[in-house]
Amino acid sequence: MDFLLINTQKISIFVLQYNLKPFMNPEFLLKESIAKGLLQEFSITVSAEDILLEPTRKDFEGSLTFVVFPYIKQAKVAPEQIGARIGAFCAADIPAVVASFNVVKGFLNVVFNDALWVEQLYASFLRPDYAQLQDGKGEKVMVEYSSPNTNKPLHLGHLRNNFLGYSISQILKANGFDVIKANLVNDRGIHICKSMIAYQKSGLGETPVSTGMKGDHLVGKYYVAFDKQLKKEVEALVAAGVEEDKAKKEAPILKEAQAMLLKWEQGDKEVYDLWKTMNGWVYDGFNASYKKIGVTFDHFYYESNTYLLGKDIVEEGLAKGVFNKRADGSVWIDLTAEGLDEKLVLRSDGTSVYITQDLGTAELKYKDFGCKRSVYVVGNEQDYHFIVLIHILKKLGKPYANGVYHMSYGMVDLPSGKMKSREGTVVDADDLVDEMIATAKERTLEQGKTDGFSEEQATHLYETLGLGALKYFLLKVDPKKRMMFNPEESIDFQGHTGPFIQYTHARISAILRKAAELGINEQLPAGHVINKLHPFEVSVLEMLSRFPEKIREAGNDYSPSTIANYIFDVAKEYNRFYAEVSIFQEPDEQLKSFRIAFCRAVAKTIKDGMLLLGIEVPEKM
Repeated sequence: MDFLLINTQKISIFVLQYNLKPFMNPEFLLKESIAKGLLQEFSITVSAEDILLEPTRKDFEGSLTFVVFPYIKQAKVAPEQIGARIGAFCAADIPAVVASFNVVKGFLNVVFNDALWVEQLYASFLRPDYAQLQDGKGEKVMVEYSSPNTNKPLHLGHLRNNFLGYSISQILKANGFDVIKANLVNDRGIHICKSMIAYQKSGLGETPVSTGMKGDHLVGKYYVAFDKQLKKEVEALVAAGVEEDKAKKEAPILKEAQAMLLKWEQGDKEVYDLWKTMNGWVYDGFNASYKKIGVTFDHFYYESNTYLLGKDIVEEGLAKGVFNKRADGSVWIDLTAEGLDEKLVLRSDGTSVYITQDLGTAELKYKDFGCKRSVYVVGNEQDYHFIVLIHILKKLGKPYANGVYHMSYGMVDLPSGKMKSREGTVVDADDLVDEMIATAKERTLEQGKTDGFSEEQATHLYETLGLGALKYFLLKVDPKKRMMFNPEESIDFQGHTGPFIQYTHARISAILRKAAELGINEQLPAGHVINKLHPFEVSVLEMLSRFPEKIREAGNDYSPSTIANYIFDVAKEYNRFYAEVSIFQEPDEQLKSFRIAFCRAVAKTIKDGMLLLGIEVPEKM
C-alpha cells in the first residue's frame, strides 16, 4: 500500500517559500512554473497570467492540462518534446506541487501532489474567508431588479428576474464590490390607470380586508377586468362598422383611462387618492411576496418621482449638440452612424418617453450613491432600448456611461405556452411558490425524510426545498437563454436539481453530527502518516480549489448559472466519493479525521455556493 508522509512543518515552509496564500489556487504556482520553463527551455517569454490550463479529461491521469500547440512554432520542436521538457522542469521546480506528469500528443497532464491537497484543505478550503475575493476593491455597484408594475401581482417571469438580480448581487459582493440592490417601481402610466378605472366602475368599495385577497391580487383582478371590457367595446365598434385599429383607439373605457392619466398628471385629488390607495394595497402584497421568496432591496425608486427628471438631461444634450430639436418641438438623437436609428427623447408636447426617464434615473442613481457601475436586470425584449441608452450616456460624456450593463435574460415559458398578464393567463408567483412547497411536502413525506421532525421543523423544510427547487431551476440556465419551466422536474431529489444538492448537504451534515458524537478530531497532528488519497477525494478537492475562480467567472459574466452548475458538479462528485469510500469504518484514525474535515469543506462550499443563489440548505432531512 502506498503511503504519503505529510510533514506539516515542511509544507508550511513550502507555503511561505512560494507565498502561497490560504486562498490561492495551486494552479497559479503551476502557471508561474510553466512560464519559467518556457523561458529557460525554449527562450519563450510569456506571463503566468497568459498561461492557459484546463481540467484534465477524466480518461487521463492528471489534475490540470497544459496545451502546448500554441508554442510549437517558437519552440521549433515536436509537441511531445515541449510537453516532456516543461513537465520535467515543473517537477523539479515545484516538487511539492507536481507529483508526476504525462504527455499525450500535445497535452501535458500534470498530477498534483496529494500533500498539497491536504495542506490546501486545512489552510484554505475550511477558512471562513475562502472564496471571498477582493477584485471589486469596495467599488460601489448598483443592481436594479424586480421593477414591477403596480397593476398586477408578480408572476413567473418576475421570479426569474428577482432571483437573477438577488443572486448576481450576492456574487458581486463575494467579488469584493459594495452592492446596492435597487428596485425601480413602475407605479404610474396608462396601465396603472386601467386597473384604477376598472375598479372605479365596478369595485363597489371592496378592499383586501373585505375580500381576503392580497392587495396585488385584488388590483390585478381589475387589470384583467379592464381588458375584458375593452375587448367587448372594440367588438361592438367593429360590429358597428368601425375599423379594428380605430376601434382599439376609440373604445370608451380606454378614453376614460387616458383622461384619468391626464387628471393624475394634473394632481386631481380624487384620482391621486385612489392611486395612492390602490398602490398601497399592491405594495403590501409585493412585500409579502418578497419576504416569502427571500429577496431584499436596499433602495426603492418610484417612476412617479423620476419620470420628469430626464427633461434636464435633454436640455443638457441640446446645449451640447447631442440632441436636435425638430420643427414640431420634438427632440431626437441621430444614432445612424452607430448602426442604429433616430431616437425620440422628448415628445413635441414636452412629455417624456421611457428613454427620457431612464436618462434621468441613471443620473439620480449616480448622484445618490456615486456608482460608476450599474447593472439593469431586464428581459431581452429591451435589448435595443439599453443599447440606445448606453450610446446616449456616452455621447453626453457621463462618468458612469461605460459602467452601465444590461443583464439581459430570456423569457420563461410553460408547457402550456406564453403568459399574458392582461388576459389573466400568467402563472402567479404566489400560487407557484405555494404549489412548489406543497409538492416538496408530498415528495418529502413519500420518502420519509421528516421522521423525528416537529411540525415547525417540517414546515420549514418543505419551504426550503420548494423554494430551493424553484430558484435553482430558474438559475441553472444561462440567463441569456429562453427557458421552459417544468415544476415536476424541478422538485426531483435526483438529477440536476436544487433538492439533490440540498439533500447532499443534509447527508454531509448528518456525517458531521455523527463524527462529533464519536469525538473524532478533524485536525491532523504534525508528522502524521495517512493513506494515499482516494482518486475521488482528489477529484473533489480539485473542484473545491476552483470555487474562487468560479465566483470570479460568475461575477465577470453576470451569470449565476456558473455557480449553480459548479455546485451541482461538486455535489455529484462528492456522492461518487460517498458511494465508494468508507468514512467511519476506516481503520486509519488520521485518515478518518481527514475525511471528516474533507466532508466539512464540501458542506461549506455547497452552503456558501447555494447562498450566492439565494438558496438555503437544510442541516437535516
